[in-house]
Amino acid sequence: MSLLSKHATALLLTAIASLIMAPAHAAQPKTTGDAPAQKVSMLGGKFVFTLPKGFTATSLPAGEVAQGTAGATGTMYSNATRKTVVIAAENTIVNGTNVKDNDNAFLDTTFADFAVQKTKALPDAKILGEKSLTQKGTGLGLRQLDTSATQGGGPTLDTTLIGASGTRMAVVQVISRASDKAGHEALVKQIASGQ
Repeated sequence: MSLLSKHATALLLTAIASLIMAPAHAAQPKTTGDAPAQKVSMLGGKFVFTLPKGFTATSLPAGEVAQGTAGATGTMYSNATRKTVVIAAENTIVNGTNVKDNDNAFLDTTFADFAVQKTKALPDAKILGEKSLTQKGTGLGLRQLDTSATQGGGPTLDTTLIGASGTRMAVVQVISRASDKAGHEALVKQIASGQ
């Protein structure tokens, strides 16, 4: 991947991360009541997963040209009972780059850039693990970054999934309280597997 392409990827990740990070820090989950399970579809239906009952959806502000986030869209799903937030954001890959559903070179470079941005954004962020995944049903390649940090006034677990297809890129971030490790891992597995 050329240096220009790496720079473009970094700009795209910064744009998506700005959509994700601001609401994640200030997220105060709403009352969920009996919110039904919700199906989330990204990348033209190639990255689809279902969130369990109890998550309410809030659209994130549209991206702005002045902030370099033009074209970025996203939704924050919050569950007050579980104290968990899932943020799903998508944007057009800059410079008209077109990638395969499992483009290892693009995903690896993008993932490395995102990991650097992530650890810079939160002063006490600690990388817990990294994974390369391929969804069985669609063949979509994903990269997974697991971190811990202090967000929203307490210790959290944070998993980010990155995928791309054609001219679009998707980032899904799952933030849970650190004390709910089993619940966090189960939700991440459900999302990553496309269930």
